[in-house]
Amino acid sequence: MDIARIQPLTAHLQRPCPTPADPEKKQVYTVWMKSLVFNGHGCTIYGHDGRVAYRVDNYACSRSREVYVMDSGGRTLIKLLKKNFGVFKTWKGYAYCNGIGGLEEEATKPWFSVQKTHRILKKKGQYNWRAAVTVCISGKVYKIDGVPHKSEYRISDADGKVMAEMKRKQTASGLVLGEDVLTLTMGQSENLLLVVGLVVVCGLLSRCI
Repeated sequence: MDIARIQPLTAHLQRPCPTPADPEKKQVYTVWMKSLVFNGHGCTIYGHDGRVAYRVDNYACSRSREVYVMDSGGRTLIKLLKKNFGVFKTWKGYAYCNGIGGLEEEATKPWFSVQKTHRILKKKGQYNWRAAVTVCISGKVYKIDGVPHKSEYRISDADGKVMAEMKRKQTASGLVLGEDVLTLTMGQSENLLLVVGLVVVCGLLSRCI
């Protein structure tokens, strides 16, 4: 049975798809800061076709210290663990893969970590978040900037290049939807699963999940 869509299929209202050579070609997803489970806590990410692409379901547990990012079929893709080091709070993401016999295997080392800095280090007009992301062997540092207590923010690399952006979703007629319905936009070349993991951590830091 198909999972209900959060948005209609309105392809005829969208701009023509750019060619593969178009550098401005983007991936666009709808992020609903709600769980698919009744009375549950989590979020759901929908593709451009309106179908579920990723989901987080913590069931009846709020502010969990252990969170799983899954695909539409419930297969675990990322495990997120909350670590407290004094006044600093850190979320570590562990990648999952299919092992022998299709069993899910968790990586022994964190794929990335996101640290919430102390309030005294907070800059005016920005989240007090700093995302320290390690991919493979080479260390890369990313930054999350936005307005405090809002769901809109940007994820950029050390050079200032914007990887992904979250904004409140608008309908084709320009109507702005609620603060729990967002649009995630990123370039085709970006690591989608990494961005999804960072988006989920942002929701956890904002206590939206």
